[in-house]
Amino acid sequence: MQICVFETELGMFGLGWTEAGVARAHLPGLSGESVEARLLRHGAEVGEPPAAIQGVMAMVREYARGGQVDFASVPLDLEGLPEFHRRAYELLVQIGYGETTTYGALARQLGDVGLSRAVGQAMGANRIPLIIPCHRVLASDGKPGGFSAPGGAASKLRMLALEGVQVGPPDTGQRSFAF
Repeated sequence: MQICVFETELGMFGLGWTEAGVARAHLPGLSGESVEARLLRHGAEVGEPPAAIQGVMAMVREYARGGQVDFASVPLDLEGLPEFHRRAYELLVQIGYGETTTYGALARQLGDVGLSRAVGQAMGANRIPLIIPCHRVLASDGKPGGFSAPGGAASKLRMLALEGVQVGPPDTGQRSFAF
C-alpha cells in the first residue's frame, strides 16, 4: 500500500491505496506527521498518487469545502475484511450525501435487526471513513451514536452539518471539533 497526506479546509487528510483502490483513509484532526505515521503503521510507504487517487483527493478537498460529493464510484480495496463488514459497507456507500440511516436499518437490510451491534462494530472498524460514509449512520433515537475518528461524535456531527444534516448533540465522549 502507498499513502499520501494532503491539506484540506478541514485539516490534514490521509489516503492509502493499492492497485485495487483506496484501502485506507484518515480524517483530519491530527498533524500531517501524525496522520502519515498512523498510515505507515500498516506496512505502507509514501508514494506519488496516480491519477485515480489524485481524483479522489480532489473529491475529498471539494467535500471539505462544503461541496456535494458522491464517493460511491471510488474503487475500494476491502481485502482482508470480514464478509459481514464488506456487506455492510456495500450497503452504506449507497447512502448519499445529506442522507442518513440507522444501525438498525442497516442490520435489517443485512437480514436481522439483532445485528445492530455487529453493524456498529463494522462502522467502528471502517478503515476508509468518509468514502465509506460511516458518519451517516445514526442511533435509532436519531442521536449520533459513536464515532472512532479523531474528535469522536463531535466530528461526526461536523461532517453531517457540512452535508446539511442536523442531529442532536452527542451524549458522551469528546464534544470539541477535531478539525
